[in-house]
Amino acid sequence: MEYINTDKLEKLNITKDNVCIVLDFDKTITSANSLDSWAASGILLEEAYNTEMDKLFKKYRPIELNYKITEHEKEKAMVEWYGKCMDLYYKYHLTKEKLEKSVDIANLKLREGAKEFLQKLKKEKVPIIILSAGIGNVIKQFLQENNCYSNNMCIISNFLEFDKNGNVKKFDNRKIIHTLNKTMKKQLNRPYKILVGDMKEDERMVDSKELDTTLKIGILENETPDILEVYRRSFDVVLTEEDATFYYLDRII
Repeated sequence: MEYINTDKLEKLNITKDNVCIVLDFDKTITSANSLDSWAASGILLEEAYNTEMDKLFKKYRPIELNYKITEHEKEKAMVEWYGKCMDLYYKYHLTKEKLEKSVDIANLKLREGAKEFLQKLKKEKVPIIILSAGIGNVIKQFLQENNCYSNNMCIISNFLEFDKNGNVKKFDNRKIIHTLNKTMKKQLNRPYKILVGDMKEDERMVDSKELDTTLKIGILENETPDILEVYRRSFDVVLTEEDATFYYLDRII
């Protein structure tokens, strides 16, 4: 189903020449049943890695989706979660080669219509910013392999670095991008923005000063009355069920 703030939509005079697209990656560009880019990074590591990753996911994911706790509580949990995930990369000796091979075999799938949407933006030379709390290396490689990466695209994410032997370097956890701090710090160089994400917090990907000129689109896969209401308060357009595709999003735009 679709839920659209038609008043907001009609006020925005969006064209291909005056708009910038700001996209989340995990479960937005990729489908709801895809692995996230954190998990996809280490498929070729020991089975114990996957077990520990899954254990962390089951502990912290419900907190990430809990809109009844305070933001302070949630942010504290996200910092812990992401830091522990980074620790697993060191513990199980992630290498550049293993990461790249993991992406090739991971269950990563584009959301329906995403490839055509990104290629259309490339053709029209519309700037794209992918702002993700995932792993930037995975995002870039996956988009390149699917012919979706282009020079009109900027990826802001957690990029892992490797030493001359291909071993992962320590990441400064103070710089980790997570669900609650995923925000553009500077205003973008086009007057209008289209923001697309699957988390309520994704509405903050653009600067608060730019919200009046931003069309905020939320993708909601598991619709319940209470969560739907949260999304409708946060986004100008909410896409659920069969409408949660980039074909439908493109038609709205």
